Amino acid sequence: MSDLDSSMSGQWRFDPEHTRIGFSAKHAMITTVRGAFNDVEGVIDLNAENLTESKVTVRLQAASVDTRNEKRDAHLRSPDFFDVENYPEIVFVSSTVDEVEEGNFMVVGDLTIRDITKQVAIPIELLGINRDPMGNLRAGFEATRRLNRRDYGLEWNLPLDTGGVLVSEKVTLEFEISAIKTEPEQQG
Repeated sequence: MSDLDSSMSGQWRFDPEHTRIGFSAKHAMITTVRGAFNDVEGVIDLNAENLTESKVTVRLQAASVDTRNEKRDAHLRSPDFFDVENYPEIVFVSSTVDEVEEGNFMVVGDLTIRDITKQVAIPIELLGINRDPMGNLRAGFEATRRLNRRDYGLEWNLPLDTGGVLVSEKVTLEFEISAIKTEPEQQG
């Protein structure tokens, strides 16, 4: 088993200041554009003794999309892409958590974007568990997962004169997660 033992069981909350949930996609078939969601909430309900009873829930506010370009971000918020007025949240809820090898997990669950829900499997690596200087028990995770954006109704595109399209259909999701264990207040 990995760094997990029974003392790790309980609720872990994503630290939004040290967590990045982002994406990358090819633009004009030649460059990579990266972005992230700045408003992220995540909870891991961990049962270290029986991972099948664990659950992961992640909520992203779609309007918080940030690619460091205001015009592109406004387009991503529009009905052409995330349609944030009608679909304000992107949500992932796990159905299974399994340790596939030491420190590596497969988290399978439902990802909902624009009211379209598809099951996805996300391979996640546990980078470590340590106490930070403030006394919080903190765990770090990283993962990537490639998806077809059209599966979620993100259809907009433009053909290029030279062939191909302006925005790739394949998008890589990028997870850099710092989670803090909710612990009872220490009594003196």
